[in-house]
Amino acid sequence: MRIEAIAIGTELLTTDRVDTNSVWLGQELASLGLAFSRKTAVGDDRGAMKALFREALDRSDLILCTGGLGPTFDDFTKELWAEVLGVALKEHAGAKANLLAFFESRGRTPSPSNFKQALVPEGAEVLANPIGTAPGIWWESPSGFPGRRVVLMPGVPQEMKRMWTEQVVPRLAPLAERPLKTLRMLVSGVPESVVDERTKGLRDKHAHLDWTILASLMQVELIVRSPDAAALEAARSDLTAVLGEDLALCGEGNLESAVLDLLTKKGETLALAESMTGGLITARLTAIPGASRALKGGVVVYTAEAKAVLAGLDTELLKAHGTVSEATTCALAEGVRAKLAATWGLAVTGNAGPGEDPAGPAPVGTTFIALAGPKGTVCQHPIQAGSRADMQLRAVMHGLDLLRRAALIR
Repeated sequence: MRIEAIAIGTELLTTDRVDTNSVWLGQELASLGLAFSRKTAVGDDRGAMKALFREALDRSDLILCTGGLGPTFDDFTKELWAEVLGVALKEHAGAKANLLAFFESRGRTPSPSNFKQALVPEGAEVLANPIGTAPGIWWESPSGFPGRRVVLMPGVPQEMKRMWTEQVVPRLAPLAERPLKTLRMLVSGVPESVVDERTKGLRDKHAHLDWTILASLMQVELIVRSPDAAALEAARSDLTAVLGEDLALCGEGNLESAVLDLLTKKGETLALAESMTGGLITARLTAIPGASRALKGGVVVYTAEAKAVLAGLDTELLKAHGTVSEATTCALAEGVRAKLAATWGLAVTGNAGPGEDPAGPAPVGTTFIALAGPKGTVCQHPIQAGSRADMQLRAVMHGLDLLRRAALIR
C-alpha cells in the first residue's frame, strides 16, 4: 500500500514549529506492518495545496493529512479537498451537535466561524474528535478515484493521536499487512560508531531483520523490526550479551527513566546538587511519573553563596579551590547526600560559557561531575565543546549515566 503524509500549515515552513505528527504516525504505521512512501509539508497556499492533493491522489493509495481543520481564516483543507474531488460541503448534524456539546460543557459559546467545522464533503465519513472542535474525515474511494482513501485529521497532536487510535486504526487495521513487532534498545555513554562496530556481527547474523541505528547526545538507539517475535527475542538475547552494562534499557523509556527504575528496584535514593546544569537533571527526572520513589530532592547551587548555604560547603574550601573544581564538586555531592540522607549524591559544576566566573576561573567547556555513594566518591572531568545548551545537556546525560553504571554494579 502506497501511503503518503501531508502536513499542512505555513508555520511548519516559516517558524520553529516541527511536524511531529508524521513522525508519530510513521511509528504507528510500522506497528501495522505499513510505512510511508512519501511525506510532505505544505503552507497555507490554496494553489499549492490543490496541486499537491491532485498529485497525491495519482500516486498514493492512502493519504493522511494533518492540519487546516480549524475555524480560522487559514483553515481550508476540507474546502480544497472538496474542490479537487468536485463535491459539495454540507452541514453534518452529528458534527454540529458534537461541536455545540463541546462548547456547552465548557460554559462557552461558539463563534460563527466554528460552525464551518461541521461542514463535511459529500461521500465522506465523520471522525469524532472528543477533545476538540474539529472533526476528522475518512473518505473511502472518493468520486473518480476508486481504491483511494483520504484521511483528514487535526494538526493539534493530542487531538490527532486520539482520533487516529480510536477512529482511524479500526478502519485501517483490516487492510494492514502482517503487523511488525519492534525491539528498541537504548545504549548510553558509547559513541554511535562504537555501537555500530560492536553489533556488526550480530546484524549480519540476524540480517533477515530490519535494523535502524539512531544517535543523539550521549546515547544511541538500536531499533529492530520483524513480524517474527521469536526472531526478535533471539536478537535481543544476543545484543544484551554484547552490549553489557552499556545497555541502559530495552523497550520504551529514556536514560532518566532507566535510572529511576534501577534505583527504585534496588530501594536506593538520590539527591542532587546542580550548578552548571541549573536544575536540568532534576527537571528531567521529575518529568517521569513516580520519580519521588527514588529522587529525594535537589538544589541549584549556582553561586558560591548557594553552595555554602544549601549544600553546607566550607567557605575556605571554596576560596582554596574555586566554584568549578574537583574538590568543590565532590564536596557538593557528599554534602547534598548527607543533608537528604540519600544513597547517592550527584553534583555537577562547570563553565558552559560565554566567559569565566571570577569566583571559579576555568576555561569554557570545563566540567566536573561527582557521585558520592556507599563506597565513596568518584569524580569525572569530561572536556566539552559546542554551544552552552549542548554542554549543559551533555553534562546531564553524563551524570545520569555515571549514576546508572554505579548503581548497576553496587
